Amino acid sequence: MPVNYSTPSPDQLLPVAGIRLGVASAGIRKANRRDLTLLELAPGSRVAGVFTQNRFCAAPVQLCRKHLGSGAIGSIRALIINTGIANAGTGESGLAAARKTCTALASLLAISESQVLPFSTGVIMEALPVDRLVAGLPACQAALSADGWHDAAHAIMTTDTVAKAASRSVNIDGRKIAVTGISKGAGMIEPNMATMLGFVATDAAVSQDLLERLVQEAADESFNCITVDGDTSTNDSFVLIASGAAGNEEIKDAASAGYVALSQAVVAVARELAQAIVRDGEGATKFIEIKVGGGNSPEECRQVGYAIAHSPLVKTAFFASDPNLGRILAAIGNAGIEDLDVTRVKLWLGDILVSENGGRSPGYREEDASRVMAAAEIIVQVDLGRGSRESRIWTCDLSYDYVKINADYRS
Repeated sequence: MPVNYSTPSPDQLLPVAGIRLGVASAGIRKANRRDLTLLELAPGSRVAGVFTQNRFCAAPVQLCRKHLGSGAIGSIRALIINTGIANAGTGESGLAAARKTCTALASLLAISESQVLPFSTGVIMEALPVDRLVAGLPACQAALSADGWHDAAHAIMTTDTVAKAASRSVNIDGRKIAVTGISKGAGMIEPNMATMLGFVATDAAVSQDLLERLVQEAADESFNCITVDGDTSTNDSFVLIASGAAGNEEIKDAASAGYVALSQAVVAVARELAQAIVRDGEGATKFIEIKVGGGNSPEECRQVGYAIAHSPLVKTAFFASDPNLGRILAAIGNAGIEDLDVTRVKLWLGDILVSENGGRSPGYREEDASRVMAAAEIIVQVDLGRGSRESRIWTCDLSYDYVKINADYRS
């Protein structure tokens, strides 16, 4: 079970005007499970996305980039998401399958192929059963509903143990604006992007330039701050949709109150979804927040945070509730900051000062650290003592079940 997380109920997820969702069982990898999701966007909806930096990026990622880059602003009308097969490492045949998916959906919705964005998640280097996928599209269309977010959150899962969804509302220009999103991910999680799919939509009217700025801001504050195992997947995608159906005056200025309010809501949804992924990390029993401050830049703080979060020795110590905290010091020293003065570094576990002046703090007692490490949620705080910048990373422990889940992934 995930660490202190449960899926919101359907009535906690706000419908987004201009967006309808429908799911179906297409038998893409396993029979009798929801594995195909359609998002239908109102005409004029604006879409922006960020995608994996893995050079073996999946065929649907390649096609999404092409369609977003070549289409007119407001031209995207549909997203189609399959789970079970990633359609990655599949060469030209994979691209042909992704194109066939777009062509079939375009015909069904009476739009053009370039107005469709395809997404896949699941096993890498296996052929997408595109005929089964195409056969499931009419059922997705028949199920379209503004209240489909809860079903969609379940239909995009792979090794997830719970569906992940979140909503916020905010007032802009006297109008109630909805922001709702779903995501999936539990393993092969690492930033740029984490191995995940994330879809957030709002009915606010916002310019394309600001939407593209906002999707990157939201990613940097959420999905690019999480790690489970340090692996970057082939299919990672985070998409932000603005239907404009709320009727507010179009947001064009990043300094405006409207943009600030919308940004806060979008980031809050994205952060909740990202943290839910870590809480549901494969085999995770603990949720860990790593705060690194006192740096010369946010980037070097993040570098130290990830050095801690990626260390198998640190992660297994957290799983065992073993305060072998020299492992954290070793990870900090191994982060690649060549001019780091370790005598200025301080380390806290919760509110307990563990290390200072290059060694163990005089007041540190291991029994106090054992008490903190037994909790389901743990905060690690580092002060590098060399500046005023900071960053936060969210991760989880590494348990026996992580190995079991990944050993049995294709079965």
